[in-house]
Amino acid sequence: MRRLVVDPAAPDPGAIADAARALRDGRLVAFPTETVYGLGANALDPLAVERIYQAKGRPAYNPVILHVADAAAARPLVADWPDAAERLAARYWPGPLTLVLTRSALVPDIATAGLPAVGIRVPAHPVALALLAAAGVPVAAPSANRSTELSPTSADHVARALGDRVDVLLDGGDTMLGIESTVLDLTGARPLLLRPGLLTREELELLVGPIDVPAQEPEGDAPRRAPGQLERHYAPRAVLEVVPAAELLERLRGAGDPPVGVLPRTVHVGAQDGRVVIRMPASPRLYARRLYAALHELDGQGCRRILAEAVPAVPEWEGVQDRLARASHR
Repeated sequence: MRRLVVDPAAPDPGAIADAARALRDGRLVAFPTETVYGLGANALDPLAVERIYQAKGRPAYNPVILHVADAAAARPLVADWPDAAERLAARYWPGPLTLVLTRSALVPDIATAGLPAVGIRVPAHPVALALLAAAGVPVAAPSANRSTELSPTSADHVARALGDRVDVLLDGGDTMLGIESTVLDLTGARPLLLRPGLLTREELELLVGPIDVPAQEPEGDAPRRAPGQLERHYAPRAVLEVVPAAELLERLRGAGDPPVGVLPRTVHVGAQDGRVVIRMPASPRLYARRLYAALHELDGQGCRRILAEAVPAVPEWEGVQDRLARASHR
C-alpha cells in the first residue's frame, strides 16, 4: 500500500494524479469522503470492481455506490433522469445523498448485484472531488473495510482493516459526518427510503413529496437494491448491546469480564471496575461523527462487550438508530 497524506484544504496535485492513474489502471484506491472512507475502483471496469468485492470479502448480492464529480457525470450512467433527481441533485449534491436510478448499459452487472438500478452520489469532500475530476471515470466505492465490520472514518482505520489489499490510500484526516449517506430509490411510483442517514425523510419530502419505506428488507442471498441493507452491518468485534437509559447502570453490573465499553449519552457512568467509558454527544450530527471512531477505540482497547445508551426515536436520529441496530444484530 502507498499511503499519501493530502491536505483537504489544498489536495496535492501530484498525489491526486497518482491515485487517479491507479484507478484508471484498474487498481484500488481508498479515499476520504464527508461520510466515511471509500474503497474505490473504476466503476466501468468489471474486473476492477470485482477486486473491491475480493478485498472486502463482500457478498455479490450487495451492490456498490458509484461516485461521480457532478450531476452531469451521473447522467450517462442512468437510463432515466426524473424531475425528482434533478431537484434533489440541485439541492443536495455534493452531499450525503445517494440516488438509486435505472442504470444505463455503461454500468456493469457486478456493481448493481445484477439489478436494473444503480446508486449514485457526488461526495462533498475536496479530496474525493479532486480525485474524481482527475480520474475522469465514475468510481465504485463502498466503505473501505471488511464486509459487515466497522466503517472507517480515518486512514488508520483503513490501514488496519485492509492493509495491502489497497494499492493507494489517500490520507485526508478524519471524515466530517461519520455515517454513510442517505439512500433514496427513485425508480418506482413513489420515492423509497432504502437507508436512513443524516438527511432525514422529512427534509427530502419537501422536494419530492411523500417517501415510503420498504415493507420488508431482503433476506439471505437475495440481491439488495442498495448497500446498508444487511441484517448485521457496521459492527465492532465486541458484542454491542443497545440499552435504554433507565436500564444502563443495572445492565453494567452484570456486564461480564472487563474491560467493558460504555457509550452513555445522558446517564452518568463512572470509569471504574474495568469500564472504558466514552461519553457520546447530545446532538445527532455530532453523535454520528463520533460513533464509528468510538467503536474502533473500544475494539482497540480489547473490550469484548459494549453497552450503548439508546438514542431518541425521532427522525433526526434515524440514521444513528439504524447503524446501532445493525451493529448490534446477532
